[in-house]
Amino acid sequence: MRIPSIPGFDPEAFQKYFKNTGWLMLGKILSLIVGIFIAKFLGPHDFGDLSFATAFTAIIAAVGTLGLDSFIIREILDQPAKRDEILGTAFWMRLVVSIILVPSSVLIYLFFRNLSEQQGTELTLVVTFCASALFFKAFNIIDYYFQSQVRSKFVVQVQNICLIISSLIKISFVLVKLPLVYFAFALVLDGLLLAIGLGIIYHRENLHIRNWKFNDERAKSLLSKSWPLILSAVMVTLYMQIDILMLKYFAGSTEAGIYSAAARISEAWYFIPVAIVTSVFPAIIHARKTDPSRYQKRLQNLYDLLVVISLPVALIISLGADTFIHLLYGDKFLGAGAMLTIHIWSGIFVFLGSASGQYLLAEGFTMISFYRTAIGAIANILLNLWLIPLYGGLGASTATLIAYFVATFSILFYAKTRPQGIMVLKSLFLINIFSIVSTRLKKK
Repeated sequence: MRIPSIPGFDPEAFQKYFKNTGWLMLGKILSLIVGIFIAKFLGPHDFGDLSFATAFTAIIAAVGTLGLDSFIIREILDQPAKRDEILGTAFWMRLVVSIILVPSSVLIYLFFRNLSEQQGTELTLVVTFCASALFFKAFNIIDYYFQSQVRSKFVVQVQNICLIISSLIKISFVLVKLPLVYFAFALVLDGLLLAIGLGIIYHRENLHIRNWKFNDERAKSLLSKSWPLILSAVMVTLYMQIDILMLKYFAGSTEAGIYSAAARISEAWYFIPVAIVTSVFPAIIHARKTDPSRYQKRLQNLYDLLVVISLPVALIISLGADTFIHLLYGDKFLGAGAMLTIHIWSGIFVFLGSASGQYLLAEGFTMISFYRTAIGAIANILLNLWLIPLYGGLGASTATLIAYFVATFSILFYAKTRPQGIMVLKSLFLINIFSIVSTRLKKK
């Protein structure tokens, strides 16, 4: 893979990142393929119900993380001798919250179902199974332990093994033509398999879950530090998932299923900006300490690179959206092509948002980062309230595109970050690219 040469971009770091996470990327591709296979079998209506249930429980699950992810890693690095206490406290905190959230999720769903006078025992069971999968997420703290030891490859291997087993189970469900509820039950199996796999690799390191201890003082300390991140996680998930919920409510399951099919394709490549930003940012942060002007130049180069990558992809997918949908899903998801034509352009702002988000963290503007996410979530909800009743999935696609745009460029509202917002805006309109091309043409 040939990588563009720009100042501050380290091709070796980029290729190393891809090598280290190659199996993870293959896992994402396999997950996408199996998802398409399931969608074609279920059809728009049932796929819409499954997408609704997973989106609904994802928002609830955001609370269950307790914002502890980064704190667990930091605590273990700071106090390695207290490993069992840190992991045990975090585990029991998450487990208790999950036990509360599972029935709460079902009760909240039933409340809104009755409020909207909708019926459907099967969907209630689907939501119950999707919510039950939250119970096993408490075991994800083992992943954070391995991250703290810079040994995530073990977790990735387990994830891929579990994904292969899960994929075979789901494909077998399709082949024997089982109903929707079995695919929701498969999500519970996914959680169980991963929990077992994480437990096995933890014990292979001669470590034992039975040694974990709960400490109430540490629990209070962790919660006092992490509560803003809980709110942030909920906002991020709302930002990403609310469109499915609102489509289900205003336009029905079929429209939600068609939209979900388009969104899966549109969002399939969102790992790319993460890979690029991860490889580039160490050099950018180094420049921040040694040469402020070079720091700004490298940021501008990064924004330019992300637009140069994302813009052609958005253009190609947009022009061939109907063909892509037909090839992947067949004729069952008519209408998804038009939604994809709009939704795919959101990727440009996801790319730019990934880079500018890292800038905000590097500068310590964590509250501005939170406000930006909140602005995006609120914009998405308000736009969906307006556009979905009028245009269905097309309205949701438009709302998502505008919300991502608003969130990305909300940094223009703050004096501290306005110069950075202007830099992002210049990249969006290819001002620097045109300037470089023009200069080179004049030299010729």
